[in-house]
Amino acid sequence: MKNDRENLRDGAMPEVTLRDVLSPLFRHRRVMILSFCCVFAVATLLAWLWAARYYVATMQVVVEPDRSDPTVSTTQVNVSGNRQITADQVSSELALLQGADMMRTIVSDCGLVTDDASWTDIFLPKDPNLRRAIKQEGAARGLVKKIKVEVQTSSDVIDVKYGRPGDPQVPACVLQNLGKLYLEKHLQLARPAGTTDFFAQEADKYRQSLAESEKRLTDFSRTQGVAAPELLRSDMAQQLALTQTSLYQAQQAVAADQKRMEDIKSQMISTPSRSSTEETTNSSNLLMQNLEASLLAAQVKRTQLLLKYEPTYPLVKEVDEEIAETKEAIANASNAKYVNTTTDRDPTYEFLRQDEAKTEADLASHRAAVAALAGSIRDIHAQMVKLDQQAVTQAALIREAKADEGNYLLYSGKREEERTSDALDQKKIANVAIAVPAVVPLLPQYNPLLIMFLGTIGGVFVAIASAYAMEYFDPSFRTPQEVSDTLSIPVLATMPKKVA
Repeated sequence: MKNDRENLRDGAMPEVTLRDVLSPLFRHRRVMILSFCCVFAVATLLAWLWAARYYVATMQVVVEPDRSDPTVSTTQVNVSGNRQITADQVSSELALLQGADMMRTIVSDCGLVTDDASWTDIFLPKDPNLRRAIKQEGAARGLVKKIKVEVQTSSDVIDVKYGRPGDPQVPACVLQNLGKLYLEKHLQLARPAGTTDFFAQEADKYRQSLAESEKRLTDFSRTQGVAAPELLRSDMAQQLALTQTSLYQAQQAVAADQKRMEDIKSQMISTPSRSSTEETTNSSNLLMQNLEASLLAAQVKRTQLLLKYEPTYPLVKEVDEEIAETKEAIANASNAKYVNTTTDRDPTYEFLRQDEAKTEADLASHRAAVAALAGSIRDIHAQMVKLDQQAVTQAALIREAKADEGNYLLYSGKREEERTSDALDQKKIANVAIAVPAVVPLLPQYNPLLIMFLGTIGGVFVAIASAYAMEYFDPSFRTPQEVSDTLSIPVLATMPKKVA
């Protein structure tokens, strides 16, 4: 005390001891304990009621130069560009990520607005649809403010974060829908609307036309009974040439047979049908023997008749006449000679006759062949004319089918190109890409134990600060030194405070 008064008289600052520093803490220990308990309670409630249930989903978007649509083929195509991303493009992406239409869709899809009644409903219309629309609009506006969209320094990467207490599925749902709608918005802005549908409709139309053309073509083949009239016409042209050649050959054979018949007939006129082959001369000895045998038989017969009849009996007279004629014949035969001549068919005449018959058969056959070949040529000509008409009709149907097929393939290719481009854009191959998609967070954003630890440290600091604040604003004298310093009067005696 004496040193402090001396320091005051000399104008120097009094010496501050550890007791002086800690004495306010002991004097206001109730305030310190209350402050610490309040801060620790708040930190505990914040940790377990908010931090332990506060989940944050993140998503990263990469802004790239505009993609030039490459030709999709089996070979590798390297597409590279030297264009740089400007700040305006990044700012445009930031604004696009916070579009109000996307927020309304997200609010509806993720169920951020419920139909549960609350005390704020008294200020809303009674119509449930209008009330829900107002709630969704308010939730969409609040969602725009809660979704944090930031650009990383010196990069083309945009960080998107959204957090809220409760179910961790909700933040992931919000950012996943935001990424999907964001890419769809880019697809709508980058590509003409309805292009794929137009080419798909045209492809379907020409596919139906192609099916109808093919049906008409098959119906034509079925009704006409011919599949390839052009090929058949070519085959029949070859067949016609062969048939005409056969006709000429048959006509030559007919002329040759006719000339041969004339020659054969002229030869047969001058050729006898038979010729002598043998001539023999025989005597009448044999005849004599036969006549004598007959005479003897007649005489024997007369003798037998005379045994029964008179010489004047008719049978006897008849036998007598036969005997007389036989004797006369014997007398004539004794003076006569006989010549035997043998004849046979002439071989030359027979050969000519056989050749004539064969030539007549060949001539008839060749004339029939000429008639048949002439009829075949007429039929082939008529069939070729019919095939020409069928070939023209079929060619028109084939041209129509090919035209429909070409149009169908053209629009199918365009449709596939558009579908490929849409698929490439939907697969993040565009001027923006979702580099890191949003996933359901497994851990809360803040560790509740860390919050409690920080709350403990904060409670200590708040308790100490509140004790010193109470000390600073307390107007009472707490030490003899304060009395002496404030009133500039000596302190004669002090009494310690008794604890009740």
